[in-house]
Amino acid sequence: MGGASINTGTIPSKTLREAVLRSTRSGCTDRLSASNLAQRIEEVASNEVRVFESQFRRNNIDVLIGTASFSGPHTIRVANQEEEYFCHADHILIATGSRPAHNDAIPVDDVSIIDTDAIRRLRTEHHVLTIVGGGVIGIEYACIAAALDIQVTLIERRPRILDFVDQQIVEALSYHMRSQGVTFRLGEEVEEVTKSSEGKVCAKLKSGKQIWSDALLYAVGRQANTDSLNLAACELAADARGRIQVNTNFQTSQPHIYAAGDVIGFPSLSSVAMEQGRVAVCHAFGVQVVSVPELFPYGIYSIPEISFVGKTEEQLTEAGVSYEIGIAHYREIARGQILNDTTGLLKILFHRETRQLLGVHIVGDGATELIHIGQAVIGFEGTIDSLINTVFNYPTLAECYKVAALNGLSRINYSGPRPVKMRTCASLRPSTSKSLPSD
Repeated sequence: MGGASINTGTIPSKTLREAVLRSTRSGCTDRLSASNLAQRIEEVASNEVRVFESQFRRNNIDVLIGTASFSGPHTIRVANQEEEYFCHADHILIATGSRPAHNDAIPVDDVSIIDTDAIRRLRTEHHVLTIVGGGVIGIEYACIAAALDIQVTLIERRPRILDFVDQQIVEALSYHMRSQGVTFRLGEEVEEVTKSSEGKVCAKLKSGKQIWSDALLYAVGRQANTDSLNLAACELAADARGRIQVNTNFQTSQPHIYAAGDVIGFPSLSSVAMEQGRVAVCHAFGVQVVSVPELFPYGIYSIPEISFVGKTEEQLTEAGVSYEIGIAHYREIARGQILNDTTGLLKILFHRETRQLLGVHIVGDGATELIHIGQAVIGFEGTIDSLINTVFNYPTLAECYKVAALNGLSRINYSGPRPVKMRTCASLRPSTSKSLPSD
């Protein structure tokens, strides 16, 4: 129950991250072990599954356990080891998720060459790790491994990591990751991966470089789980990655069949998948719904976190929008000092004339929680004045919004350097002076 999100993806990786952060901050890393981490992940995942099962029972939802496939446009066959069922439906929603994509040049063995589903098998005694892929998943696991004092080399064929994220935010993250010992090999591509007789892993790059490590994590792309659905029976087709095309209502080429989540591709976020499913079901049953994809927040659980909503500087520049920025550094905020996070920052983008908030980009502690304030303001077409006029609790990271708004206001009000009138020490002396007494 719960698919990849609960069992192999979102919940396990975030639980692992939180356990590692708590241990490193308390100085108890010696208590960390692969078994302890796996146990904690299992506890959280099992509890989430129980929550789902309870909600299904309370809402009278029937659950059939088995492998599903189409036997016709309106019929689903569900088979398990004991029996099979045939379910007829007026509307069908495909939400089968995805699994890690594999590459023939990288022989995943689930021991020392692993994919992201097998990250629990990463042993804490590994001292050197190679990660192939500089996307969201690769970055998150690189940060977790670095926090465990594992030497990490990250290989990415593109010239920069997270190319859909604001460049200033990515630069801040890259600086922090390098300071934690992560080595980036950007613009490089893996040609072959081999193992030595001692069990060491060698990644041979097309440039001729060889990178040796105790283990290698392959984190490049996802493959949608549609290959066993027998899509041909309902006249649907998927691309090479198993993804299904949909319209804005998440209908496939068969109007009564909908699809949502990883199975339709980017952005492959659990929060977005849930919203896609909600919109699809509402449309199927004629329920009015309002959904604004432009306001979907992005959360990347790197160390430190990254989160953003709205437009980026690149998008506004390309669209010819007259915008300005406002920045608040965590080091300026009391809460940032308390948390000992002096490298984080919050950046807002707003229209120079109307002052309407257009985008928020954050890197630092609590970024994925903090972003929702900006999301709400953008959703109500608010301005930076609404942030300036708001009183935030002290000391909190939310104060960053007010500081950033004031910083932005000073930028649009700036009219050049003010002339400084110099005053001499003599001009500060009283007109009548008295002689100083001698020693």
